Amino acid sequence: MNRAILMGRLTRDPEVRYSSGERSMAIARYTLAVDRGFKRGGDSSEQTADFIPCVAFDKAGEFAERYFRQGMRVLISGRIQTGSYTNKEGQKVYTTEVIIDTQEFADSKGVGDSGNNYHTSTRPSPASASTDGFMNIPDGVDDEGLPFN
Repeated sequence: MNRAILMGRLTRDPEVRYSSGERSMAIARYTLAVDRGFKRGGDSSEQTADFIPCVAFDKAGEFAERYFRQGMRVLISGRIQTGSYTNKEGQKVYTTEVIIDTQEFADSKGVGDSGNNYHTSTRPSPASASTDGFMNIPDGVDDEGLPFN
C-alpha cells in the first residue's frame, strides 16, 4: 500500500499552473517542512526537518491556491510517486513527490500564529470567525472548491 500522511508548514505560497487542453485543470505545487521525530547526536537545540514536495490537482489545486499561504501548518494525505527525466546537460534526475488526495488546515484560526506568515488579503476577517473555533466560509466561495465536499 502506498499511503503518506504528513503534517508540516508550507515553505512558500503554492505555485499554481493550469493545464492546457479541452478541460483546464489547476496543478498546485508546494513544499512542506515536516519536523522529524528525533534529534541527531542528542543535541536537543538542533531543529531537523524534511522538505517534502507535494502536488495537488484540480479542485485540490484550486483550494491550495485560494487558501494556503507560506507558514501555514497543513495536514495532507496522498501517495508517494517517483520518476525521472534527463535534464539539458544529459544527466538523469530522479524525483520524489507526494500526490495529494486530501489536504486541510492543521491549526485553528489564531492558534500558533507565531512563525506564521499569513497574507491577510486572502483570509476572512476575524469578525467572520465563530465562537466554536470553526471558520465561517465567506460569501461567494464555491462549496465545490472545499476539500471536504
